[in-house]
Amino acid sequence: MFEELLLPLIIIAVIVVLLALFFSFVPVTLWISAMAANVHIGIGTLIGMRLRRVTPSKIVVPLIKATKAGIDLPINKLEAHYLAGGNVDRVVNALIAAQRADIPLEFERAAAIDLAGRNVLEAVQMSVNPKVIETPVIAAIAKDGIELRAKARVTVRANIDRLVGGAGEQTIIARVGEGIVTTVGSSLSHKEVLENPDSISKTVLNKGLDAGTAFEILSIDIADIDVGRNVGAQLQTDQAEADKRIAQAKAEERRAMAVAREQEMKAAVQEMRAKVVEAEAEVPRAMAEALRDGKLGVMDYYNMQNINADTQMRESIARPATAPTQQIQE
Repeated sequence: MFEELLLPLIIIAVIVVLLALFFSFVPVTLWISAMAANVHIGIGTLIGMRLRRVTPSKIVVPLIKATKAGIDLPINKLEAHYLAGGNVDRVVNALIAAQRADIPLEFERAAAIDLAGRNVLEAVQMSVNPKVIETPVIAAIAKDGIELRAKARVTVRANIDRLVGGAGEQTIIARVGEGIVTTVGSSLSHKEVLENPDSISKTVLNKGLDAGTAFEILSIDIADIDVGRNVGAQLQTDQAEADKRIAQAKAEERRAMAVAREQEMKAAVQEMRAKVVEAEAEVPRAMAEALRDGKLGVMDYYNMQNINADTQMRESIARPATAPTQQIQE
């Protein structure tokens, strides 16, 4: 009796497992949803997606949205875009948004933009609703040496035709900053810029800064402008300080040369005094030799002593009178 019941149970279990495997591999519910949305797709196509490692829901759901929006898209193109690493759902949403906004956009261009790494849906939305890019504070110096710090708001609209290969927001910010610096730098006075800040935006806007970018600049507005440092005065102060240091260095050099020259002169004087002392030390010896050789007589020697005594007496008389007075007081 048990063996008779076991066999039907096994058959039922096998059937349940096979059905579970079938429904897990074949997305029947997804096929039913597609047929209900009037999207004609066969079960074999869905099985082929499984074999090609394509998630059927990533293809069928965007295809249903496109069909409901009246956009005819071949399923092979959607599958090829998915296999290339693109976001099929975002591309289809961008096509629907472009159709509603009456913007000409084909699937091939939308797919190329998506594969290029740009958000094609955001680009379509930016074409309808322009985006405002706020630049950081940009410092520029007028010809009178006064620094101006300005901040600008750039209103841009996406240019779908140049999204592939076009420059991004950073290029727009850099070009606007360069234009502000050039415009302020060409002004004779910072007061002119403060009186007419719109002259900056007009001048910068006429330069065609959006060339080669993925955006179209609609307007450039100066949001804020402040007066910064007096760079001209600071440069003059720095130059004066540098000139002062150079003059001090040259004066120190001249002083060092004078001290060295003075030391050289002192050394020369000492050398001369040493030679004089040496020469005076030779006088007694020469006189003794002259006496021995008979070249100098005794009377000549006494006459020379008398001359020396007379010279010392004259020197003592010629001295100031304060010296004896000081000796008496002491």
